[in-house]
Amino acid sequence: MILRKILFFLLLSLSPYLHAQIVDEMKDESKLYAETKQINQFFRRFNGEEDEKGERYYPKDKQYRNIKLRKKYLEILFDRSNAGISNDLKIEFARDVLEKNDPALLNFHGPDWFAEVQTTFTVNGKDQLVTLFMELEKHHLGTRWVMYKAHADMFDASYKRDTVVVGKFLHPMSHELDFMNLRKVFIDKDSVVQFVSKKFEPDHLSVFLYEVERGNMKFKSVGEVKFHFFQVPGWYFQLAEFNRPGYNTGWLISNLVKLNSKSDETLLRRYVLHEIN
Repeated sequence: MILRKILFFLLLSLSPYLHAQIVDEMKDESKLYAETKQINQFFRRFNGEEDEKGERYYPKDKQYRNIKLRKKYLEILFDRSNAGISNDLKIEFARDVLEKNDPALLNFHGPDWFAEVQTTFTVNGKDQLVTLFMELEKHHLGTRWVMYKAHADMFDASYKRDTVVVGKFLHPMSHELDFMNLRKVFIDKDSVVQFVSKKFEPDHLSVFLYEVERGNMKFKSVGEVKFHFFQVPGWYFQLAEFNRPGYNTGWLISNLVKLNSKSDETLLRRYVLHEIN
């Protein structure tokens, strides 16, 4: 009897702590549900293919790709701290995504989206930043991530054509000499670049692979990762990860641009890939 009383009073004394712990756990749980933790989850939420707790919906489920559910998710998939994305722009984007005869869906295995990965390599004892652009490609019965573009400022400096230098050129009648005068092009390796076309732009991925294979570049680390989407007709958006307190965290839309024409899309793609400044 005495032991039972002791246990009773002990539970009474612990009850505020237990209540607070349960409440905190519930808060943590709701925060977990609110956070878009993975890229795959972003796709499912954008498409309306999972519930608020992260449980998958399948084509046979009533809520699968439900417009109301998708609208609800679209409201929380933006980085709310970014004042550059206006409310009006978000509303217009949501309307184009959801209210057309053929609602826009993201396709994980489809084209028109890619990753931008900031990496650090050691070159001659110094850290150098290299941006790698990755895309999914079909591989046997599945897919795999591959590098399809690269950019590093150091490659721009190495292969930039100096338009100020004069006097180094191949005579326009060189063909009559069977281009035997090509020998003077390669006498000085530092001046070879003077003999290339004005339209020449270095392919950074090729240079990067060459330098890595020669052992001149040693991989050190991966930094920021972003994703670029052109899958919604007439729109571009960028996806970035935010680690911060609160519910507006995880993988969120960090930039949104309306594209008025195909040329707008081409120009923006080239800008993102560092093909133009």
